[in-house]
Amino acid sequence: MTLIPTQVTFQGIDHSDALEATVHERVAWLEQFRAGIVGCRVRIEVPHRHRRGGQHVDVHLEVTVPGAPPVVVSHHPSLHGPLKDVEEPAHRKGSEVAAEHRYAHVAIRDAFDTMRRRLQDGVRVQRGATKTHDVPSHGLVEEVSPIDGHGFIKTEDRLVYFNRASVLDGAFDELAPGTPVAFVEEKGEKGPQASTVRVLGKHHYVTP
Repeated sequence: MTLIPTQVTFQGIDHSDALEATVHERVAWLEQFRAGIVGCRVRIEVPHRHRRGGQHVDVHLEVTVPGAPPVVVSHHPSLHGPLKDVEEPAHRKGSEVAAEHRYAHVAIRDAFDTMRRRLQDGVRVQRGATKTHDVPSHGLVEEVSPIDGHGFIKTEDRLVYFNRASVLDGAFDELAPGTPVAFVEEKGEKGPQASTVRVLGKHHYVTP
């Protein structure tokens, strides 16, 4: 459990010890990438217009570091997800709670991934080593899971993981197998991971 003071609030969603534990684990994880974090505030919210079905969970993060303004991330999943709520009203209650918590876990993970990149960029700026010369890699989307909010990009020699928060311009829901993309590769928790994924026109990418 992290020793960083962390405030977790729930809005439009029932309090969950499991979700709060996940938040604390992710706050502790952030310390690997930015030493000296002095506080974190997290709001997990299901907006009022999305409180039927539990398929939209927003996560707002605010991390406080010494000598700099707070770093703020607001993660908003797409409003146009592919899932349809087709359950009968009598069977909704338990499934709604389960759906909210499942989507909340994904949203927390993606929000903290974005926060990690923001904190790393801040460290690079402080060291005078901003990422102005990163050369994008190119590949084709191999698979994508709208439900879980992640997928894989196939390059010439490997698969590279990406998630919804990595895709620029909110274009995650436009992705399908075979979509050409450009991305910056970095080291993730479980191997290569793509950041700043940008959808390309087909003429920008030639299959090897």
